[in-house]
Formats: sequence, structure tokens, C-alpha cells
Amino acid sequence: MGFDEGIVNKLFRLDGKVALITGAAGGIGQALCLGLAGAGAKVALADIRQQAVEMAAEKMQRQNSIAAAFSVDLASHESVKRLVQEVIAHFGRIDILVNCAGINRREPILDVTETTFEQIVAVNLRGVYQLSQAVAPHMIRQGGGKIINIGSLTRDMGLAGVSVYGATKAGVSALTLSMAVEWAKYNIQANCIEPGFMKTELTAALWSDPEKEPWMRGRVAMERPGEPEELIGALLLFAGNASSYVTGQTWCIDGGVTAGGKHW
Repeated sequence: MGFDEGIVNKLFRLDGKVALITGAAGGIGQALCLGLAGAGAKVALADIRQQAVEMAAEKMQRQNSIAAAFSVDLASHESVKRLVQEVIAHFGRIDILVNCAGINRREPILDVTETTFEQIVAVNLRGVYQLSQAVAPHMIRQGGGKIINIGSLTRDMGLAGVSVYGATKAGVSALTLSMAVEWAKYNIQANCIEPGFMKTELTAALWSDPEKEPWMRGRVAMERPGEPEELIGALLLFAGNASSYVTGQTWCIDGGVTAGGKHW
């Protein structure tokens, strides 16, 4: 059998596909949006920060990408349902769902209030659950789809001050398994990307901290932070035909943290 020169396009191009991504105004979210658009997808950018997400969509439009901004509060079930209706009305379909949005508040377990607990769970876990629940019926009617959840390294290693966040991200990984099992018969593949110590606007302070920076660097085999753009390869794998037989997986993109960290 000869090599098909179009095989890369068949596996990874997303032409004609519509992708909905939450947390689209954030550092990781914007990078993933650009990756999806670069592969040919039409992108629905959703975020609670309306002005920021509109600016992100306009930037993509200036680069000749097909993109539109939508406002959503993932803690509100009504807002989630409205988002799906608006995206379907605008684009006609949803082929790829990327659950990227997440919030955190760094506090010791003894200081976490009920309000803080509920807020983090509402966005990071319940929001992922309910949005996927609202999108899946459309994917079923279309004959399939892709769900990509964004997890966290805190599923695999305990970090002080992020107990609720870590618990929700572990829940997202577990939820991915259930989605994969229940929706396989509908040709929906669900997978999870687990970023390691990434460098974004939100983590810039950590990477410039004289105590935290060497601690993190020492746990990364590659001895450097990850860039949001380095998540795009995994995203395109899970979003395209390349993952037609891959579902229920959590893939760590962490520079070697879970492999054991820096060699002594």
C-alpha cells in the first residue's frame, strides 16, 4: 500500500467542523482557539468575560478565521442551555466541544468556605457536566462528535492550596471515562488533556517567585514551563479523525512531571 499524501489532512484537518470552546478569553483558551481555527474549524468562543471574549473573536476574524463570541456563566444551568441554543442558531451545529473554562482560589483546606467550594465546583465540574449534557444530543443527531475536557496536573499530584480545584479536575477526568463509555455507541469520543506547569498570565507570578519557580522547574524533566501553544497538538489529535479509535483517555502534557521529574 502506497503512502497517501493527504493522510495528514484527513487525520487532523477540521474543515467544515464547528468547535465550541469555553474559557476562550484565557491564555490557554485563546491558544486552543487559534489551533482549532488554524486546522480549519469554525470557532464559537465562550467566556463569562464578555468584552474579553469579543476582543479574542475579533482578533481571530482579522486573521481570516471564522469565529464568533458568546457570553456564558457556567455556574448557571439556564446560561449553559442558552449558550448551546445560540451557537446552534449561529453555526447550525456543534462538532467539537472543548471544556476549557475553570476557576480557582488558592486557600488551605481549613480556610475554604462553603461559598468558595460551591463556586469552584459549579464552574469546574458541574459546568462541564451540564454543558456536555446539553451538547451531546446535537452530536448524536449529527452522527457523532468530539468532547475534549481540560483537566489539571493536580489530579495526579497534591499541591497545597488547591484542594477544591484539584478535586474538581479529578472529577473531570473521571467524568471523561463515563462520557466515553456511555456515548461510544453514538460515535462520540471523549478525552481529557491534562496540562502540567504552564506559563500563562495567571501563572506568571508563580514562575517569577524565587521560591516557587525552582520548585516547579525541579519537578519538570524538561526543566521549563509549558507554553499554551504546546497543548495544540494534543487538541488536534483529539478533535480530528486521528482519534477515531481513542476515547476515555487523559493525556498529560507536562514536560515529564508525571514521568518522574528531573533526573537527579
